[in-house]
Amino acid sequence: MARGWPAVLREDDVVLRPLRRADGPAWLALRARNEVWLRPWEATSPEPPRGPAPTFGAYVRNLRRLARQGQCLPFAIEYRGELVGQLTVATIVRGSLCSASVGYWVSEHVAGRGIAPTAVALAVDHCLGPVGLHRVEVAIRPENAASLRVVAKLGLREEGLRERYLHIQGEWRDHRTFAVTAEEVPDGLVARWRAARAAGAPPPAPGRASGKTRRTRSTDPPAPPPTVVT
Repeated sequence: MARGWPAVLREDDVVLRPLRRADGPAWLALRARNEVWLRPWEATSPEPPRGPAPTFGAYVRNLRRLARQGQCLPFAIEYRGELVGQLTVATIVRGSLCSASVGYWVSEHVAGRGIAPTAVALAVDHCLGPVGLHRVEVAIRPENAASLRVVAKLGLREEGLRERYLHIQGEWRDHRTFAVTAEEVPDGLVARWRAARAAGAPPPAPGRASGKTRRTRSTDPPAPPPTVVT
């Protein structure tokens, strides 16, 4: 198995655990329920599809294979025992970079409860700890005010704009990039998030994201997710 995988991570009512084939019915129902909610932020592929869309079982098998190879960490997000979303650590690079990117989505019916920032904080601490990485980034479309609030709450440092970075809804879209390195959170990002909640305000950070408070939808995924059929 790859370093730090499989893993179950917990903070209060939020749990990250490996996505599994048994999640199929709940996952598919959740995606259908949130299609309109998530569609504006989901990555697509400019290439024509090759063959039929994979089943959910094939989708999970592929993610598990990549996880065993140390290329990604596919987590289901649970809130009070209910599947409410997904978080994937992708583009894991070792060597002199030791970095990865995080993408996630959370169901509309539980948005605004701090689930997304908690999940991201858990994943970042796991990456900078047991997984052995040095840096984790999140890329967000400038129009995605909800996800900009997530990185603001966590105090992630903004690194700049990547022009035409990901293909979304038929167009190449700009993204703002936020990152954190191990040196910036010696006590962990979860600890920073706990302190921010206790203080009732986001922690100060250079280049902190701005925007009106809105319910969390998703960050733009780090790679186009496949369409899944039953």
